[in-house]
Amino acid sequence: MLQESTDQIGVIFDCDGTLIDSMGVWREVEDDLAKRAGVILTVADIDEIAASSIPEVGHIFFERFGLGESAEDVVGMIHQAMMDFYTTRATALPGARELVRELSERGMPVSVASSTPKPLLVAALEHCGFAPYLCAIVSVDDVGESKRSAAVYEHARALMGTSLANTWGVEDAAYALATLRHAEYRTLGVYDDDLAGTYAELAELADYAVYSLEDVSADKLISWTHCA
Repeated sequence: MLQESTDQIGVIFDCDGTLIDSMGVWREVEDDLAKRAGVILTVADIDEIAASSIPEVGHIFFERFGLGESAEDVVGMIHQAMMDFYTTRATALPGARELVRELSERGMPVSVASSTPKPLLVAALEHCGFAPYLCAIVSVDDVGESKRSAAVYEHARALMGTSLANTWGVEDAAYALATLRHAEYRTLGVYDDDLAGTYAELAELADYAVYSLEDVSADKLISWTHCA
């Protein structure tokens, strides 16, 4: 853990839908689990799943829909499907790798905080070329709380050694931006799809919102930090 700096700007990125183009495959996995369970997911189910960690999703499909022999069995189904995707087919979203590299080369600590389990998260970030530029990779599993709590962001920030006032949280999910905003982080919303949050919702919750990380640079983050 680094000693906290009061002036260093740090950035905590979400992974899926923010750095990596993977939300579509998560929807595919959800649909496949629902098909196996013989159920049709409601809008409320989909919203709940989107805000849940993989172990929580395992419990939902096992306890509510009767899929598998146990919640752990369902988690294994998810893990197998996602590991195959992350190590063979995952790609970085436009501008994401370039921005992360630029921030790192400018001396800004950069980390990732995700709801994805650590083995999958590390595999994805390595496969897509982000890992060399990150000073921390944190999963909700490391803190035992979902992104409905700020614990995963606090853990990432502690590892970066940056002050709350100068740390940005970058997310595509409206509920996660709400968590960051409540915890008084600086916030940047990146639109991915309406299921994670409409652009209007992101713009309402975040300090700034963009349609793509191609529209963000180190200089912009520095300017936004000093203007706030």
